[in-house]
Amino acid sequence: MRWWGSRERIIRAVSGEETRMKVGFIGLGNMGLPMAASLAAAGHELTVWNRTESKAAPLKEKGARVARSPAEAARGAEVVFSMLADDAAVTSAVFGQDGLLAGLAPGAVHVSSSTLSVALSERLAEAHASAGQRYLSAPVFGRPAAAASKQLWVVAAGPKQDVDRCRPLLEALGRGLTVLGDSAPAANVVKLSGNFLIASMMEALAESFALTRKSGIEPKVFLEVFQSVFARSPIFEGYAQLIAEEKYSPAGFKMRLGLKDVELVLGAARTAEVPMPLASLVKDQFLGGVAQGHGDWDWSALGALVAERAGLKQGG
Repeated sequence: MRWWGSRERIIRAVSGEETRMKVGFIGLGNMGLPMAASLAAAGHELTVWNRTESKAAPLKEKGARVARSPAEAARGAEVVFSMLADDAAVTSAVFGQDGLLAGLAPGAVHVSSSTLSVALSERLAEAHASAGQRYLSAPVFGRPAAAASKQLWVVAAGPKQDVDRCRPLLEALGRGLTVLGDSAPAANVVKLSGNFLIASMMEALAESFALTRKSGIEPKVFLEVFQSVFARSPIFEGYAQLIAEEKYSPAGFKMRLGLKDVELVLGAARTAEVPMPLASLVKDQFLGGVAQGHGDWDWSALGALVAERAGLKQGG
């Protein structure tokens, strides 16, 4: 075996400390908290920030340091993850006073795991490059339970050397990683396209359950048929069960965020000049649900909206 480098580096490599990284994490919501916990469990030194500081308590108990601002969470970190609800939250956390951009050292990497517009991802790439910093887009597929059990699927895009540098962190978050190339916004296009597939699937599930229910077929019976014939994906099967059992609260992913994602899909489609009529239909479905006061229900509550239009009572 060939050895190189200083004696201290060799000792660190043998002890496993060579792979231990200083990581910042911004955003500790339903997804961010278990993702940060996975990084801590993998042995990385964690500094976290959340707008509501009390949400950081479980990580603080496990040794994480709690920062008072995104800039403080980024200061001294080799890699900083952000997992926030929407473009506005990311813009504030990155570009605002005491934002991530101000605290991140030259050469350090910002990994954005949020579901963002393609335009904001492009802006982030340009801003970090101008500051001498690095940027990866690495959104994830999976619900909070998948994040907690390290079953997320990560899609990452950005310069190869940065992906390679962050690979141990990305792999610590889930069951798999797809690398999409050097252009960071490509990961956002894939994430938005995937979320559109999920939203479309839920609309089809909602209509199918409403039709069978109104025709006198018990939801659990149709669910059994679905599970026996159609279900091969945990995502598809999980949402079918939520609609069949009408379990829309607490939300794993809120309907108002589903509306935001489909609007981002349509924005990307406009830019690329791709007609997506089903996306427009699903957007209107979500908009109707939010308008009726169901914005904080799980986005699978499309089942409730379609059932209501079919004259079905919830739980009936």
